[in-house]
Amino acid sequence: MGMPGRQRDVERLVDEHYLSLYRYAYRLSGSEADAEDLAQETFCKAQMSLRQLREPSRVKGWLFAILRNAYLHRVRTEKDHPTVSLELAGDLPEPAGEPLPDVELEQLQRALNELPVEFRAPILLYYFDDFSYRDIAEQMELPIGTVMSRLARAKAWLRGRLLPADPAPVGPGRPVEGE
Repeated sequence: MGMPGRQRDVERLVDEHYLSLYRYAYRLSGSEADAEDLAQETFCKAQMSLRQLREPSRVKGWLFAILRNAYLHRVRTEKDHPTVSLELAGDLPEPAGEPLPDVELEQLQRALNELPVEFRAPILLYYFDDFSYRDIAEQMELPIGTVMSRLARAKAWLRGRLLPADPAPVGPGRPVEGE
């Protein structure tokens, strides 16, 4: 196979094994997107540890083992951090149209402390550490959609906790201005 880690060797690995790895990943995960992610992750990990491959003739089995381990790691992570599909999550509240009132820092910190960590971490990383959605997803090992959903839900919860309630919401049995 030549010098381990060289670009040409990795390209050859991808050319020769991508399709079979993708099919295996698809059968494991049942999702095209997850299969693509797993195949890509496999080649990245293989490139990083290509020097450890002692028998080049067994490269296919080695790649499949890397993929299987990546899949199992993902399954364990998802089991520890269950997610809800955005289709099942329901409508998220609309963003506030007017500027938010000032909030005392102590009050904000108390509210943040009450948030479960899976919602608190994305809020802190996004608003206080200027992480992008992608950076948060990588940091927390989550899909970007999950990060976006958690941010939206945490913001809605914080709004409800920190902002004064509307004294006369419009709804059934309540008069609407101009009636």
